[in-house]
Amino acid sequence: MTVLRPQLTGTFGAVASTHWLASTVAMSILERGGNAFDAVAAAGFTLQVVEPHSNGPGGDVVISVHPRSSGTVRVICGQGPMPQAATIDRFAALGIKQMPAAGQLPATVPGAFGAWMRLLSEFGTMPLGDVLEPAIGYASRGYPLLPAAASTIAAMAPLFRTHWAESARTWLPGGSEPAAGSRMHNTTLAGTYERLVLQARAAATGREAQIEAARAAFYEGFVAESIDRFARTEVFDSTGRPHHGLLTGDDLATWRAGVEETCALPYGDFTVHKPGPWSQGPVFLQQLALLEGCDLRGMGLGSAEYVHTIAESAKLAFADREAWYGDPDHSPVPMAGLLSPEYTARRRSLIGDAANLDPVPGRPGGGEPWIPQAAPEQAAAGEPAWMAHLRSGLPTVNPAAPRAGAGNTCTVAVVDRWGNLAVAVPSGGWLKSSPVMPGLGFALGTRGQTAWLTEGHPNSLAPGRRPRTTLSPSVVLRDGEPFLAFGTPGGDQQDQWTLHAFLAVAEFGLEPQAATELPAWNIDHFAQSFAPRVSRPGVVVIERSHGPEVLAGLEKRGHRLDVVPESTLGKVCAAGVDPGTGFVRAATGARGRQAYAVCR
Repeated sequence: MTVLRPQLTGTFGAVASTHWLASTVAMSILERGGNAFDAVAAAGFTLQVVEPHSNGPGGDVVISVHPRSSGTVRVICGQGPMPQAATIDRFAALGIKQMPAAGQLPATVPGAFGAWMRLLSEFGTMPLGDVLEPAIGYASRGYPLLPAAASTIAAMAPLFRTHWAESARTWLPGGSEPAAGSRMHNTTLAGTYERLVLQARAAATGREAQIEAARAAFYEGFVAESIDRFARTEVFDSTGRPHHGLLTGDDLATWRAGVEETCALPYGDFTVHKPGPWSQGPVFLQQLALLEGCDLRGMGLGSAEYVHTIAESAKLAFADREAWYGDPDHSPVPMAGLLSPEYTARRRSLIGDAANLDPVPGRPGGGEPWIPQAAPEQAAAGEPAWMAHLRSGLPTVNPAAPRAGAGNTCTVAVVDRWGNLAVAVPSGGWLKSSPVMPGLGFALGTRGQTAWLTEGHPNSLAPGRRPRTTLSPSVVLRDGEPFLAFGTPGGDQQDQWTLHAFLAVAEFGLEPQAATELPAWNIDHFAQSFAPRVSRPGVVVIERSHGPEVLAGLEKRGHRLDVVPESTLGKVCAAGVDPGTGFVRAATGARGRQAYAVCR
């Protein structure tokens, strides 16, 4: 293959993210003396401004960190739980059988801000004002509007004008739809950030105390009060009717972002760390465990046999995800059994020469698996185009949105000169998910749509339960030393596209940059996590750059192919340390003409 971008290496720091401005902001923080954790947070807040169609302050984030001094890897959970008023009976009384995609009903506690504050307080070094300064600057002075954001605003403009007045004021400057590349502002959001910083400085003098004061201002102060007040108003949503929200100020005041141990798996010289089963993260580890018993190198990178074997392992792992994953604080998840060698060997024996068109979950410990089924949704006659977009829980409005892997999110990965690794995958609170709230400049997230409105499943809706998130950063150590931190946008497909890149590095010795540029593919067999939970049994979505021989070989094995243009699946971003030289390095492919790596 021809690698289009150079492998960036250096001695000072390395950053890769889904937006060039976020990457340069992170590097500027490193140059001002901050560490990787300060830098990833500054980039995260910048992404809330410059990628508003993909994330926002009302959304969620999962952050994985490896402080070199401790030698450990930890996960900061910025996935807020469902409100205390969110019960299955409450939705049944409203005549709702499947979680709505948009509006206030699927809103969770906004987890992103609390997670960033926990990261800065526990691992960072810089004052909050310095970390937020770049985001405030772009929100107040303007930033170039991405084509995807412009198309999303244009598609949803009729909804904004007729039902979501504050969204219209925010995203339709002068009443018109902004063009891609135009200078966009969000002065209200800038004011929210500035007020948080000012209140923090007024309340305390020390760095950690100011960060705690800002957290309190968000979850117990003026932000929580505004969210509580807005939730009491009725808002038109994806059910086609207006509803008030379930989220209250008490829900925000009683929540704190947690720091957790990772779910980890050895793989050769590597140890791969993922978030727990409240995310989809362990599905990456289950695939690795299945594939460790296969001769991937003998198959050849990117061959039909190689793609077939990985696709079949994905079906088995994702079947288990659908049946068993959920918030372990509320339901037991048999993670040890799912990753045990004995169980893995039984599952691996199911991988044959032909595509399995009916993969089923396993029975770790003899348990009985169950995968709920989504009720099909029918569009009403004469339904406007924006309503179809509203009923889709994905942030995208492009023609590929029915594909489970078409969703957009953000990613940023950083390594500093001390060998600290940090990677975050922010999402939710995107501009089509819910109306912009007056006085705040951002919308609530809708991660609650991923929960099931049926009793007895690990991911069933329940008060205080985290709905299973797709956000899934990765940190890899090699012989106990920092090696690579990476992530990608892509909803349910994150732990397929990143797996392919990691295997290219771990099994075939590719540099991270080359690995991010490899032709990509993913299965689409299971219902996506987002409304309306589209599934395409047996389908493998694959970039045409694999070539006719590989495509024909997959079809011969029984796979149903959806062949898409080259470089259209995912935006893998990675930063790490070269174990041979000690150089830091960063990588991201050219997909989307947006992701950008910086190294010096």
